[in-house]
Amino acid sequence: MSFYYLDTSALVKRYVAEDGSRWLETAIFQSTDNMVLISRITVVEMRSALARRRREASIQPHDHADALSALSEDCLLRYRFVELESPVVDLAGELLDQYPLRAYDAVQLASALVVHRLLIEANLAPLIFVSADDKLLTVARAAGLQTDNPNIQAT
Repeated sequence: MSFYYLDTSALVKRYVAEDGSRWLETAIFQSTDNMVLISRITVVEMRSALARRRREASIQPHDHADALSALSEDCLLRYRFVELESPVVDLAGELLDQYPLRAYDAVQLASALVVHRLLIEANLAPLIFVSADDKLLTVARAAGLQTDNPNIQAT
């Protein structure tokens, strides 16, 4: 089994066609042998990203509604959530002291690191952190995570 943590910049590609969407679908979502993890705050960030695209008319209102419906279904059936609990909050604070991150990026990275450490302790495959944010990916690698960027994988 492979474990993938997707931040919002990667996950949005599942619901809005853009560079990297096809790779994300093929590499991560077509296999039932992959576990996809996201932070609980990703749902809020996703709704924000979709609402912004609707306001800017880069997606139509019916596409916005379809994306929200698909996100809700995937949250029930597909994703495993990392909750915003003390270990994540504490580690996010440490990451903010060490790296020039935005608050939610620190939470995303801390969430992934907490899960990664649990996987390693259980002798399971390491987590792969997926993001379309180059700065965040640089910090994730510095923190010891394997990373992937769907924008680079786009064909």
